[in-house]
Amino acid sequence: MHNRILNKYYFINKLDQSHLEKQDKKTVIIYRNYNQKPDKKLILQLKNYCKKKGNKFLISNNIKLSINLDLDGVYIPSFNKDKKHLSYSYKKNFIILGSAHNVREFRTKETQNVQGIFLSSIFKKNNNYLGIKKFRLFSRLTNNRIIALGGISQKNLKQLNLINCFGFAGISFFE
Repeated sequence: MHNRILNKYYFINKLDQSHLEKQDKKTVIIYRNYNQKPDKKLILQLKNYCKKKGNKFLISNNIKLSINLDLDGVYIPSFNKDKKHLSYSYKKNFIILGSAHNVREFRTKETQNVQGIFLSSIFKKNNNYLGIKKFRLFSRLTNNRIIALGGISQKNLKQLNLINCFGFAGISFFE
């Protein structure tokens, strides 16, 4: 079996240059911090840092801010069911990604016109644990790109070749 080159998505909640320095240019950085109001100054710092390093930079759950600050895209979490962004105009290569944990959320993300869906959790045994079999079944329900999320480590990275995924995402994997 051939090893495919998977896209990588790194969720961060602060500017930590020591972790960002380790990332290659193909890693997409997603700023996600639900504990505080978005800080434009910090987001602009992250944007400039990612631009200098050659990484794409997305923020979570704030499409208007992402468009206004001319970011590469936005990540829409599973709890966001809003479709207002469908009436917004944004640049040609603007990326819209979303996450889902079940079929209903999966269909909601499709109606939000996301280009990729983070499907969780593939390895991490929590409330929304899927495992490889259910993950494969879910990924067959759509033509969207599926991105694996949850519990991915160096030990189970090769198992991602068993599923039809476009990439993988995480936090601890990149630290």
